[in-house]
Amino acid sequence: MTAKIAYDDVEVGTELPAQSFPVDRAALVQYAGASGDFNPIHWNEKFAKEVGLPDVIAHGMFTMAEAVRVVTDWTGDPGALVDYGVRFTKPVVVPNDGQGAVIEVTGKVGAKLDDNTVRVDLTVTSGGQKVLGMSRAVVRLG
Repeated sequence: MTAKIAYDDVEVGTELPAQSFPVDRAALVQYAGASGDFNPIHWNEKFAKEVGLPDVIAHGMFTMAEAVRVVTDWTGDPGALVDYGVRFTKPVVVPNDGQGAVIEVTGKVGAKLDDNTVRVDLTVTSGGQKVLGMSRAVVRLG
C-alpha cells in the first residue's frame, strides 16, 4: 500500500482533517493488556491520587498512538509513517464518570522535505490543555 496523498498536491500549511478520540477506563485497561503496562496510575484512582495525580491518567504511548491516527488516516497508509516524536506536556486525565476524556487532534503540513516526505505538526489537547508538545510526524507521500 502507498499513501493516497500525492507529494505534489500538498503545500506547507495544508490542514489535515481534525479528529476527536474518546478515552474511557475500559480503553485504558484494554491498552494495559495489549502493552503490558499495568502501572496502577492508569487504572487505580486511589493510587493515582496518592501519588499526586488528579485521577487516573491515560498511558503516554496510548495518547501518542491516538494522535498519530490523524496522520495515518490522512495518508491512507500507516506504512507511510517514517518518523514520529512528541514531548509529554500534561497527562490525559480519565475520570470514572461514564464519559471519560477526549483527545482532540489537529494537524497541518509544517514542511516539505526531500524524498517525497513532509513533516506534519500536530496539536493535541484534552480538557482544553495541550497534552503533547513538539508532536511531529514525517510521512512519505505518493
